Amino acid sequence: MYLEHVNLVVSNVDTMLHFYKAAFPHWRVRSQGDSKWSGKPRKWLHFGDDYQYLALSDNGEAENRDLAGHQVGLAHFAYVTNDINAVVERLVSAGYEIDKHGPENPYRKNVYFIDPAGFEVEFVEYFSDIPSERNNDL
Repeated sequence: MYLEHVNLVVSNVDTMLHFYKAAFPHWRVRSQGDSKWSGKPRKWLHFGDDYQYLALSDNGEAENRDLAGHQVGLAHFAYVTNDINAVVERLVSAGYEIDKHGPENPYRKNVYFIDPAGFEVEFVEYFSDIPSERNNDL
């Protein structure tokens, strides 16, 4: 079993696409269109590869939850990479700033960005295949 997609409601699909194209240059727009959702028009698209994707829908209302707060909602989601430095370089070159670095750990390196809709996205590179090392809390 694996996670196939995450569906995010945002205010602007195009700004989100800019961020995620920088993070995942090998992904593509798999499908897109216009529809109504609960009586409200929306633009939607699926951005990913043949196995995973982000479903993005625009016309969202209000701001995302305060990431420093304790409101119910999505805290963050994470992607594993085999070259975290390349991901960071692409995102910074595209105009995005690192929000925070993960703690020092000999078995992994992680970094967090805030996407244009205010979702926190973690990117992590593991330096061990041993689960007890990868998942430690040093």
